[in-house]
Amino acid sequence: MTVHPSLQTYTDAWTHSIESIAELVNPLTEGEWNGRTPCPNWSVRDIVSHIIGMECEQLGDPRPIHTLPRDLYHVQNDFARYMEMQVDVRRHHTAPEMTSELEYTIIRRSRQLRNETRDPETMTRAPLGAEQTLELALRMRAFDVWVHEQDLRTTLGKPGNLDSPGAAIVRDTLLAALPKVVAKDAGAPPNSAVVLDVHGPVEFLRTVRVDAEGRGSVDGSPSLGPAVTLAMDWETYVRLACGRVRASAVMDRIKAEGDQDLAAAILQNFAVTP
Repeated sequence: MTVHPSLQTYTDAWTHSIESIAELVNPLTEGEWNGRTPCPNWSVRDIVSHIIGMECEQLGDPRPIHTLPRDLYHVQNDFARYMEMQVDVRRHHTAPEMTSELEYTIIRRSRQLRNETRDPETMTRAPLGAEQTLELALRMRAFDVWVHEQDLRTTLGKPGNLDSPGAAIVRDTLLAALPKVVAKDAGAPPNSAVVLDVHGPVEFLRTVRVDAEGRGSVDGSPSLGPAVTLAMDWETYVRLACGRVRASAVMDRIKAEGDQDLAAAILQNFAVTP
């Protein structure tokens, strides 16, 4: 037996996205690797370094022994420091070094996934010495590489794959965080509902319902008389939810109906990625 059937979706999505990333960066000139991306404080090189580092950790490779410079002012907590280590250690690598390491990492990781026999509930390595199930690890790698593929496409002016296999995983992962955004972070009142209407390459209509105790849940049923309805395109939704842009910068792409104060609070707390 190879990969468990419940893991195949994540493996396929990861493969599609990471191979797309390799195709995007292989022809880049040295200077293009320094281009700023929508991912805060990271260049093209930094994103590829991050991807290489995270996949190497899933392979069981030891983390680099490296001291971060003191002038990385965007590194404000332990999680950011953990993530930055794999990035900073490669900041002076040349374009050929980056592409060759990425290619080698993809080969190794693809072989590992093809030969995967572990149960989805097997506990595996996670950041900061924590553990997570194999299924969660693969889902988050599929999520991560798709989002970073879009970061790179934005920077390089090569849009595409907004509806690729990874998009569905990103949609479901972001929607799972929406009840907390609406009920807790934005403080939607008890017994209220908020409708999210997303159009474009990935289309969906979801309702976040806040019960009498203030707990949120999300479903696909429409709501009569919601407190707020937010309509936007898929790309805008991803950019907002992944912290790539502030709502104030894309309000021309968002239609908010209903309680405007609540709508503003939801959009202010929309980003759910670390």
